[in-house]
Amino acid sequence: MSRPPNEIPTIWTTGFTDVFNTGTWRAATPVYAWRPSPCLVDCPIDNAIPRWIKYISEGDYQQAWLELVETNPFPAVTGRVCHHPCEGHCNREVLEAVVGINGLEHFLGDHALDHGWALPEAAEPVGKRVAVVGGGPAGLSCAYHLRRLGYQVTIFEARERLGGLLRHGIPEYRLAAQVADREIQRVVDLGVEVRTSTSVGDSQAFAQLREEYDAVFVAVGAQQAKRLPHLDAGAGAGRVLDGLDYLRRCIEGATRGLGERMTVIGGGSAAVDVARTARRLGHRVSMVALETRAVMPAQREEVEEALEEGVALFDGAMVTRVEATAGGLRLDCVKVQLDPTAPAGELRPLPVDGGGFVLEADVIVTAIGQDPNLTAFGGDIRVDAGVAAAAPDTAATTAAGVFAGGDAAGTSRFVSVAIGDGRRAAYGIAAYLGHPDAEVVVRHTLEQAVNRNEVNVFYFDFAERNEKAKAPVAERLTGFAEVNRVFTPEQAAAEAARCLTCGTCIECDNCFVFCPDMAVKKDDSKSDSPEGRYVILDQYCKGCGLCVAECPRGAVHLEQVTQ
Repeated sequence: MSRPPNEIPTIWTTGFTDVFNTGTWRAATPVYAWRPSPCLVDCPIDNAIPRWIKYISEGDYQQAWLELVETNPFPAVTGRVCHHPCEGHCNREVLEAVVGINGLEHFLGDHALDHGWALPEAAEPVGKRVAVVGGGPAGLSCAYHLRRLGYQVTIFEARERLGGLLRHGIPEYRLAAQVADREIQRVVDLGVEVRTSTSVGDSQAFAQLREEYDAVFVAVGAQQAKRLPHLDAGAGAGRVLDGLDYLRRCIEGATRGLGERMTVIGGGSAAVDVARTARRLGHRVSMVALETRAVMPAQREEVEEALEEGVALFDGAMVTRVEATAGGLRLDCVKVQLDPTAPAGELRPLPVDGGGFVLEADVIVTAIGQDPNLTAFGGDIRVDAGVAAAAPDTAATTAAGVFAGGDAAGTSRFVSVAIGDGRRAAYGIAAYLGHPDAEVVVRHTLEQAVNRNEVNVFYFDFAERNEKAKAPVAERLTGFAEVNRVFTPEQAAAEAARCLTCGTCIECDNCFVFCPDMAVKKDDSKSDSPEGRYVILDQYCKGCGLCVAECPRGAVHLEQVTQ
């Protein structure tokens, strides 16, 4: 039997393959979906970092800034003082080094200040009032987001000016006062009512607030310094100072007559700030920290800068005894190891045999942490381990209509954490008050984020990380000018280009090009979709996973077919 002359044998590869519905072979199917990047997950403010970095790489600075301030109204502040945990799991490290997110935020924040950009306007009034107790970063952040939602907000601040730690606890060489002032003023300009020099100091005043306002956010910070009684007893009156009080006095210019030699006790950022401030005022400074240098709570770059500036660091050590002498103070010290069996969050030092040594000083400054003073609220809200008990997603306390955040409700003591707490509290308050558009902020986890095995680094070029330039050491010690320099536009563009844009489809067409079955189609009607324009033609897709393997950013993944 002969074959008709125009019939094409089924084993030939010429002609069209759309007659072969190979999708029935499929055990898994590709799914396009936005997924959180690890930097977003690690950011205490839940900032969509890849989104605004992409706008920087395209030169659209204003849109980048608008994306950033959706969550964080203080980018010039956090670009200077944030401990940048967002860089901790950056997938770029697979190639050479993590993306300098903090440097890009610094650049964008300063660019906005230089150009006088205003924050997005407040929404139409919703007819409800919220009191914010405390004008630090948590309270200001909460006020900002509440105004964006249309609430009338009044901030009650015990001091004469807003800012909290931003104004009274961070030296100018890290955060220039005018930077904090201008970013705070932008929030106030949204129509926030401010009552400074107004303390909510007792339960009666707090009860009155609860009656007058529809909700209250407690963000009083942590102002009570932790003490080491044996130092006070041995040194005598006036010879042991509190770190935050010392920094405040420095800012106010009231630190004369302390002597030439200073010993700072502590291993966190506040202790480093004290030590570096004292160096700028001409003191010879030694610093004693329980932790070893590798695990000190202070940021690594802060410690390195302190050492460059002449601070003598005695890490893994403690002061056991202080004695007043004719020439000043004698500090008996010993090297220690931290007990690995101690409960989480507790430092239990174990002296090392033969590790004793002596330091001499004229004054001791302790910076070993602070606790909030919640006596005015304790009768209304539950206090656990010295901080207000608040829900992590809404900041709600045990008292109806009362919310708490920042240092008043946690122990992390980071500016960015306080700002994030304020944002989550604002949406928690709005949800509590029945706002139609307010959803409780959902935090993603690293398990949900795009990990390093899901990005295809073959498609990215090697590029060295751009670092912030620093003022020379000799220049630093002459005053309080900022140490870290902002990126140039060229550096910002180069650093932004290093971002892998993890979890976000940028329509590179790899999936379309590499699909062996032509099962990927581009749908222009989905141009605004966060998942991209691509659709899978189920009748042809065999679930081979090639599109997943060739996606540079982990924006497509395979899911099992259930039917």
